[in-house]
Amino acid sequence: MKLSRTASWFLAAFGAWSWVIWSTFVKNLFNDASGLAFDDGRPTAYFWVHLLLAVTSFLLGTAVGVIGLRSILVLRRESR
Repeated sequence: MKLSRTASWFLAAFGAWSWVIWSTFVKNLFNDASGLAFDDGRPTAYFWVHLLLAVTSFLLGTAVGVIGLRSILVLRRESR
């Protein structure tokens, strides 16, 4: 299957955007002062669920970004 240039750039941008959003989320999760993420210094179920969500999103965002990046490189090679 061959992706269009627009789709390739969209996937690459989505992968980068995922890293920006989820890294900010994880930073905020570790700095949580509301008491949801930590109870007397110990991580709560809320913390573990949201950390798992972030890690999964990192992995999926990376996979999508790599697909987009590889497609961009193939399109550039073909246009030469």
